[in-house]
Amino acid sequence: MSADVAPGDGIVRTILAGGTRETTHPSYQAYSYQLFLSDFCESIATGEIRARACACLHNYAENTPEPLVDDRYKEIVEQAPIFFRDDQEKLENFVRRFVHKGNGKPILYKINSGRIRPTKKLIDHVAELFRGNQAFVLLDEQKLLFEMALNIARDTDSKSVVLIKGGPGTGKSVISVNLLGQLLKDGLNVVFVAPNSSFRNVMVEKLAQSFPRNRIKNLFKGSGGFHEFDPDTFDAMVIDEAHRLKGRGAFMYQVENQVDDVIRTSKTSIIFIDDDQSIRPEDIGSISEIKRIAERYSAQVREIELSTQFRCAGAEGYINWLSDTLQFENTGNFDGWDKDDFDFKIFDSANALRDAINEKEQNGHNARLLAGYAWKWTSTKEGNQDAEIEDVEIIDFDFRMPWNSRSVGTTWATDPRGIDQIGCIHTSQGLEFDYVGVIVGNDLTFNSELMSYETLYDNYKDAMGKRGLRDNPLELNRLVRGIYKVLMTRGQLGWYVYFCDVSAKEYFESRLARDNKNRFDSLELTLSAPNSTIK
Repeated sequence: MSADVAPGDGIVRTILAGGTRETTHPSYQAYSYQLFLSDFCESIATGEIRARACACLHNYAENTPEPLVDDRYKEIVEQAPIFFRDDQEKLENFVRRFVHKGNGKPILYKINSGRIRPTKKLIDHVAELFRGNQAFVLLDEQKLLFEMALNIARDTDSKSVVLIKGGPGTGKSVISVNLLGQLLKDGLNVVFVAPNSSFRNVMVEKLAQSFPRNRIKNLFKGSGGFHEFDPDTFDAMVIDEAHRLKGRGAFMYQVENQVDDVIRTSKTSIIFIDDDQSIRPEDIGSISEIKRIAERYSAQVREIELSTQFRCAGAEGYINWLSDTLQFENTGNFDGWDKDDFDFKIFDSANALRDAINEKEQNGHNARLLAGYAWKWTSTKEGNQDAEIEDVEIIDFDFRMPWNSRSVGTTWATDPRGIDQIGCIHTSQGLEFDYVGVIVGNDLTFNSELMSYETLYDNYKDAMGKRGLRDNPLELNRLVRGIYKVLMTRGQLGWYVYFCDVSAKEYFESRLARDNKNRFDSLELTLSAPNSTIK
């Protein structure tokens, strides 16, 4: 066995699951478990039981020099010492020093039988993080709905599901994180659940500015492990991006239904959802499914609707227009938006789009390029661990860029290197930027005769995203349109776009031209793009 130093805090590179991958340092893993017990087990938090951490690599021969004890890992190795294959005597001395008074069975019983809940120390720390953090200030409708959900969750005598519906930019995530903080302060056993790891990690980054990241991270969970919990383990569970909850067959999830898992294990499930943002066949989180499972557990369902638009410069007309233009619904009530508030441009070339986004980033804005899955993503085994291969290629413009780095991983959206890479739906869903540039590939084309969108199975490269849909082109197309709707609503101040399919571009322009005549006189457009092909 061997390991190498890798970029990132507490990250190493090693052979894992059949390939060379990045994972957390063994000492970091052990220390994070210690912190979890300190934050969620009262017996340890009060000092009745003391917890110490170490990492034992029983089949790993220490090298000279040894990457796992490199200076960059010095702090974490001091917190949780690491022992290798030939360190038996050192390990014995460590255990003898900290575990020498017996009473092992009573101690294990206290830990195993004690209720796992956030300790007062952790609650106080989290409360301090919210104080003065402008990223989580509640505005207008958000504050009202926050109080409504909070009052329901405080009633721990009955089983409830709070269903909060809202489209992109309506403030679902701001409310959800505030609910986590307040319910913790109320002394309830609460956890935040989000299926999308990128979304979870960016939320942690926003909160953990002056507090150990791994301690905050313990409050933010993925959606795959709750089938092992007893019913009503948690007083409350806050589930954001619930449309991404999975059914059997999803990656690393082999049980039946994550909607069932979360509702069963919490007395109050506060669920944030947008049915239009499911993007894969295994995404089973939907309003109808949540109501079905709630009825199974005799949980009272309270529905709340979010309508005020806080993203896209508050341009609700833009959101409605986009839903109509992507043929999700006939909104019929859009009134346009003020160009001075929300910057919208269609570009002739992918290079011009990239230059515009780079300029915004250089001027101090948070800007990123995004694209649909119209290009393959070369695997790590093929030498693409750190965005080495420029997979996104548009030949007509000699345009080439890599997908987001696997080394950067789920924090691509906040990593400085992200500006030189193209993000996908999985690294951007649930997040927001000042400006986004979206490349619409040939996975979404427009049939001018039928006046409808089409998706060819072979043009969409996400193998998991199209599994089982070869003979269901309408559903595949719906999912792809949903992905582009998500990508096209990530910008707070502006959205720039380049279309590979000229018919799709012309359709968007025709919709803008028709509406521009009546409502969008100030909207700037760049017209007549040449056709392009994808390699």
